[in-house]
Amino acid sequence: MHRFLARTLGSARPPRARGVAAALALTLASSVLAASATTAAAPADGADRPTGAWFTSWAASQQNLAPTALRDQSVRMITHLSQGGDAVRIRVQNTFGRTPLTVDAATVAPSSGQDASTEGRPRPVTFDGRRRVVVPAGGEVWSDTAALRTGAQDDVAVSLSISGTVTPGRHESAFRTNYLTAPGTGDHTADADGTAYTGSTGSTLLVSAVDVRNPRLRGSLVAYGSSVVDGTGSTNCGPDCSRPGADLRWTDDLARRITSELPAARRVAVANAGIGGTTSAATCPDVGEPVRGLDAAARLERDVLALHGVTGVLYYYGTNDLAAGCDAAQILDSYQEVFRRLRAEGIKVYVTPITPRPGYSDRNNRDRHDVGTFVAKWNNCGGTCDGVLPFDQVLRDPVRPNSINPPYDTGDGVHANIAGQQALADIVSLPMVTPSARR
Repeated sequence: MHRFLARTLGSARPPRARGVAAALALTLASSVLAASATTAAAPADGADRPTGAWFTSWAASQQNLAPTALRDQSVRMITHLSQGGDAVRIRVQNTFGRTPLTVDAATVAPSSGQDASTEGRPRPVTFDGRRRVVVPAGGEVWSDTAALRTGAQDDVAVSLSISGTVTPGRHESAFRTNYLTAPGTGDHTADADGTAYTGSTGSTLLVSAVDVRNPRLRGSLVAYGSSVVDGTGSTNCGPDCSRPGADLRWTDDLARRITSELPAARRVAVANAGIGGTTSAATCPDVGEPVRGLDAAARLERDVLALHGVTGVLYYYGTNDLAAGCDAAQILDSYQEVFRRLRAEGIKVYVTPITPRPGYSDRNNRDRHDVGTFVAKWNNCGGTCDGVLPFDQVLRDPVRPNSINPPYDTGDGVHANIAGQQALADIVSLPMVTPSARR
C-alpha cells in the first residue's frame, strides 16, 4: 500500500472512526475502508499511533475559513511547543476548504516568536518523500519526519508555499502574530530573513498540529473546551495592558509547570484544542451559526483522537451551553457521550465544573448545580471520568459567585486574565493528571 494517504473530513463534522493505530492503517484497503470513507490515515513515515515516541506538542483546532484567499504566496505560522524532541512532523488541514489545497513547499525552523525571521536555515518538510502535496477539500495530511531538535517551550516557524488561489482554513485566535508574503510572490519557505513576509494575521492558517519525537515523554494531555481553553484573556495584564505572543494561556502555564516540577521520565506534552464560543452539547437551541457543528462530540475525532500519544483530556465546557439555552440533562448527555468515547480509547478524562458567568438565571444556576454535583460525585463523575479540576473554585468571586474574582477578571466577568490563567494552571494536580501517562 502507498505510504501516504490524504484524509478526507466533512467540513463541519469529523469522522467517527479514530483509525490511526497501526492495525487499522494496515487494513484501510479492506473492510474498514469500505465501512468508513473518512477513516484517518497513519502518519506518512509509518510511525503509527501509538508508537511510544511521537506526541502532539502543539495544536490549534480549525474552525472556519479565513476571510481572504491566498494566491501564490507563502505563510509562516509560529507554533509554541509544550515539549521538545529530536524531530517534528506537522499536520496541514483543508477541513473547511471547498477546493483542493496545493502546498508546493514546506519548512520548519526555530523561531524567536517575535517576528517572521527564523533562527537558522529552515529545514525542508516532505510528504511521502515529496515536497509538493495536494490536500483534497475536506482533507488533511501529516508530513514525513523532519529532523529538527527542539526543547520545551521552543517556538517553531512552520512555513507553507501555496500555489493557485485557495481560501485557507483557520483557527481564528492565535493570540500572537503570524505572517504572510504578498499575493503572487511564490515560495519563500526557505527564507531565514523574514523581510518577504510583509503581511500578518492574528489567526493560525492551515497548520493544526505539530508532533515531536521524544521517547522519554509519557503522553500528551489535550485541553478541550471553549474560549477559556482557547486563550481568551491570556493576553490581558490589566487596564490598557496587553501581552500578545507571550504564550500565557493556562495550558502554556501548565506545560511550564510540568517541565519545571516533574522529572524527565514523567513529563507529558500539552496540546490546546479550544475553540471560542463552542458548546459541549449539539442540542442547545441558541447555538450561533459560526460554531454550529463544532460541539464537543462532533469534533472529538479530528481535534483529540487524531492527535498522537494522547493519554488524558482536560475537559472545560458548560458555561456556553447554559448561555445557549441547554439544561443540565442536555449537558450531561453530551459529557457522558464524549467521556465514553475517550475512555473506550484508553484516554483518561479530567473535568472542571461549570465556571462563573454574570447573568446566570435561577434556572441556569440550578442546572449548573446539577452538572457540578455530577462532576464532583466521588471526585470522578461517579466513575465516568477520572478526576476533577476545580477551576470554578479558583475563578469564583467569593462575594458574587456568578462573577469572576476581580483580580482574575478581564472585565467581562467570564474570562480569566493573565493572573487568572496562572491560577488555573497552579490548581491542576500534577500527581492526578500524570498517572494517565504510559509507563
